[in-house]
Amino acid sequence: MNVIGARNLNLTFQTKDGPVQALKDVSLDIGKGEFVSFIGPSGCGKTTFLRCMADLEHPTGGEISVNGVSPEEARKARAYGYVFQAAGLYPWRTIGGNIRLPLEIMGYSKAEQQERVARVLELVELSAFEKKYPWQLSGGMQQRASIARALAFDADILLMDEPFGALDEIVRDHLNEQLLQLWRRTEKTIAFVTHSIPEAVYLSTKIVVMSPRPGRITDVIESPLPTERPLDIRDSPEFLEVAHRVREGLRAGHLDD
Repeated sequence: MNVIGARNLNLTFQTKDGPVQALKDVSLDIGKGEFVSFIGPSGCGKTTFLRCMADLEHPTGGEISVNGVSPEEARKARAYGYVFQAAGLYPWRTIGGNIRLPLEIMGYSKAEQQERVARVLELVELSAFEKKYPWQLSGGMQQRASIARALAFDADILLMDEPFGALDEIVRDHLNEQLLQLWRRTEKTIAFVTHSIPEAVYLSTKIVVMSPRPGRITDVIESPLPTERPLDIRDSPEFLEVAHRVREGLRAGHLDD
């Protein structure tokens, strides 16, 4: 079953210097429970495509559906959670308060809010930090809190825009492991934007390689790696072979341009 489907998607921004085409003839299907990473050079339309899924940008051509309906209908049905590049936590609210915010807006009872906050904090291993403030947590912990907030209303889809890009490699590796575990436990469908080839290969069931602007899909790679992935799988021949194909896809995109 396809959760997200795009057909010949185009998006052109009108700027004072003239039109800028961000996406060109993008077609892709994302199935239920898949972990799909989008990788490509800066400005290739990865985030724009994600924002089209979230109804934050509006295509100028083609079609896109989320759960079989338009992105606008999916947004109104709260079909997805969105994790931005920065954690975006309110400094005057505790971690629990930040996670509770969308639940308050949606009108959940206080008892339901507390149950959901406790559950997602446990999922991201932050149960002991509910009453702490964002400034008391490390960058990695803040991003885990941001993921918890996106999971709080239990949407089936998680859209993640390069959430670990600003973190150091050791923290990033740890969060990659935790995100994989969370994905296996929750069976969410995840669309994940990254600039990192190792991150894309390690996390994904499917890797979408995009070209420089205007963003096109140059390759879609179905991962042969097992669901259980210790970090040292990155030294395996299978992993290195997929990473090589991603690198070749990125290079081909530049040559086509």
